[in-house]
Amino acid sequence: MENKETFNSIANEYEKYRPTYPNEMYNDIFDYSNLDREDKILEIGCGTGQATGGMVERDYKQITCIEYGDSLAQFTAEKFKSYETIKVINSSFEEWNGEGWPFKLAISGTAFHFIEPKFGYRKVWELLESSGSIAFFWTIHVPMFDELHNEIRSHYKELAPHLDDSTFQTPEETINERRAITEETGIFTKIMVREYSQILTYSSNDYISLLNTNSKHRQLPETQKDILFEKIKDSIDQSGGKIYKEHRVALFLGRKFL
Repeated sequence: MENKETFNSIANEYEKYRPTYPNEMYNDIFDYSNLDREDKILEIGCGTGQATGGMVERDYKQITCIEYGDSLAQFTAEKFKSYETIKVINSSFEEWNGEGWPFKLAISGTAFHFIEPKFGYRKVWELLESSGSIAFFWTIHVPMFDELHNEIRSHYKELAPHLDDSTFQTPEETINERRAITEETGIFTKIMVREYSQILTYSSNDYISLLNTNSKHRQLPETQKDILFEKIKDSIDQSGGKIYKEHRVALFLGRKFL
């Protein structure tokens, strides 16, 4: 099972190797939410501030970031220390007192699944102003079935069968499930889903570093993980030293229902 502290010890690695979110996603968020530059944004689970940076690059800087991991919160606070209007609060969302509400927009990047839905969506609803919106987005794993990925999959079947992605939900099932969770709360309306996809290229070393930022891989016993990673690296090197991976992001938009 994933937990909120999975990434706290690897802030620098997470920042370096995790792909950023697509430009088109931010455009869709701003268009949907009718956000002005001075409107207040709540970010839940900011991590190393990747999504925060996407907002700042577009001149949206009225941001309150909630981050449970102390190392991650410190990393993000240092990263944006020159912006007085960006506040990074080291707290769980569940225990945070809501300082600064109401907000015009609540965002969360690959983090909101850590929070129990009935509680989380209701608290967000209470913290939003009457015209407020949510924009929650996740990186969605997409299995690939070319020769190299199939060989890598054989290593998982041998060493960590619970990580064999051919047994996972399809991306479509994952997205439909998350949409249903959002709709079933009954407190957000005009739910919209947007998907973004690109093919990224990794060297064998960078791909292993990327895997090492994945929560399920990090929970493997160290020896088991080392053997698995060595086999994956060897397969990539024997195949020419590069691997291609689809990077898909799903964005879920909704407006506060009154």
